[in-house]
Amino acid sequence: MRSKKEKKARLSEISGLLAERYPAAECALRYGGDPWRLLVMGRLSAQCTDARVNLVCEDLFRAFPDAASMAAAPLSEIEEKVRSCGLYHTKAENIRDASAMLVEEYGGVLPDTMEELLKFPGVGRKIANLLLGDVFHKSAVVTDTHCIRICGRFGMYPESLTDPYRVEKILVELLDPVTSSDFCHRIVQFGREVCSARSPKCAECPIGCAGLCEHRLREARHGG
Repeated sequence: MRSKKEKKARLSEISGLLAERYPAAECALRYGGDPWRLLVMGRLSAQCTDARVNLVCEDLFRAFPDAASMAAAPLSEIEEKVRSCGLYHTKAENIRDASAMLVEEYGGVLPDTMEELLKFPGVGRKIANLLLGDVFHKSAVVTDTHCIRICGRFGMYPESLTDPYRVEKILVELLDPVTSSDFCHRIVQFGREVCSARSPKCAECPIGCAGLCEHRLREARHGG
């Protein structure tokens, strides 16, 4: 078992390699710099691909371009527009109620603390961290499925650990707070292109080739 200091040093090297590969570190959700839109899209992205959310939201935001219009919209109309994102009854209600809350309680200005963001309907730590990192440029760790899977493979914690909150707390202690949000965007890109869930391209992986992936090192020791 590697020490916290060793893990921190390894993750710093990994972060540097990912920054070389993905210098832009862009959010996959095309929200156009609008905090409210990212709030909505983050909620719709649960158990749905970012590509689908981007497509759905083109029509959704044409119909309801701001929080006030979304808050005043008939629930049935919102449901119809977000149906293909799955769980559309709950998601539609959440984004309508969150929009109303933003307008009525915050004057349309998104708050910049975890405590306040978690008050919004449908907003958990994943969405709150996304907002804190992208909108407010604060230290944030978004533990989506890519992040959880890949950092486990890197050896930051047991690969069997899948609890987002526990993973977040571990990574907060290991990542540079200045670059933690960018790291999470890069790990998503990396997970889609290289370190996929079912068929990781280990032979093409710059992290594994640099001897920084615990999963690959373990497989090599066992003749994998």
